[in-house]
Amino acid sequence: MDKTNHREMEAMIADIERETLLTHNTIGKSALDDKVLAAIRAVPRHVFVPPELRDQAYGNYPLPIGGGQTISQPFIVALMSDLLNLPLNATVLEVGAGSGYQSAVLAHLARRVYSIEIVPQLARRAAQTLQELGIANVEVQCGDGYLGRSENAPYDGIIVTAAAPHIPPPLVEQLKPGARLVIPVGLPYMPQQLLVVERNPDGGLTRRNALLVAFVPLTGKHAAASPNIARAGTDSLMK
Repeated sequence: MDKTNHREMEAMIADIERETLLTHNTIGKSALDDKVLAAIRAVPRHVFVPPELRDQAYGNYPLPIGGGQTISQPFIVALMSDLLNLPLNATVLEVGAGSGYQSAVLAHLARRVYSIEIVPQLARRAAQTLQELGIANVEVQCGDGYLGRSENAPYDGIIVTAAAPHIPPPLVEQLKPGARLVIPVGLPYMPQQLLVVERNPDGGLTRRNALLVAFVPLTGKHAAASPNIARAGTDSLMK
């Protein structure tokens, strides 16, 4: 990373820290974990954005990456990574690889990351970018992330980077006891709840709303159903 990108990275980190303070009453903390910020610093965000937008790569806002998808706001990437509360040597499932940026951040926090992307060209591009960066502990698969990836379950954490109309039951089933699912839930292009869903040792769920967010919608033929799991668990709404 050259000096210009380094300065822009540090400015982005300062923006993340500032926004964390501004939202501390809702997210429940005034500072993110040091290891999460270290993971953010370790990933050159400009590599994951289209060439024509690289002068904006370190701005604290989302950017289009093609296919109607975006690379998420850095603060949201950092917050969702923090909310996972991953243990050492974690195995993580990511639904929605997009550009691969969130995958790359998770690669610095987990032993293994399995990422699913429904848009074939985005899946290929994300895998190529990660390979070019020498990130070898992320596997990108093209498919419908609503169903998860049962062959590698259970997971120490699951993160969803698109808004679902409800909590997908297959993802809950693939969580280890004590593990968390971090997912935006709500209608497309409307304020959504960023939910933290934790699977209790007895199999029950506890969930809370960490923040109001706006994500592109989760796509695929399974995303439109409305199972009862959408209301399962105990709500502790923070906003």
